[in-house]
Amino acid sequence: MNITLNEKEKNCVTDLLSQEKLCIEKYEKYASMAKDTVLKDLFTMIKSDEEKHLSSLNDLMNGTVSTNVNVNDNAGATYSPAATYTGNYVQADKDSDAFLCTDAITTEKYVSSAYNFDLFQFGSTEARKLLADIEVEEQNHAEMMFRYKTVNSMC
Repeated sequence: MNITLNEKEKNCVTDLLSQEKLCIEKYEKYASMAKDTVLKDLFTMIKSDEEKHLSSLNDLMNGTVSTNVNVNDNAGATYSPAATYTGNYVQADKDSDAFLCTDAITTEKYVSSAYNFDLFQFGSTEARKLLADIEVEEQNHAEMMFRYKTVNSMC
């Protein structure tokens, strides 16, 4: 679907684009910093999702809105990582991974709230649905990391 964004909508998309770029950079760094391979894989998967968000936002900025959205996505609720910090492990590694998760959860909460606010700035129902879909995915990312922390006794 094609739309024309007004100046306020363009400003919102510009802000969201900068958030997504930061998330991509953060998850790339965090994947390389994580000690646990399960967490590395989670950060890599989330980075891939963030790259899709960036692409969707670039399309939106150029006047194209995807109508293939799923605001009922439940990836966060179905994510069930295996506990890896059991038995013998290096406490400093666990502490470092816990910090990365906590920081990433904080980022996801902020970005999710930005989408929640910005989606109401758009006149197009399809644009609002797209932003709501991305918001749900950001919330799922936070939930996945929380589930990782919980199963590894980091909470």
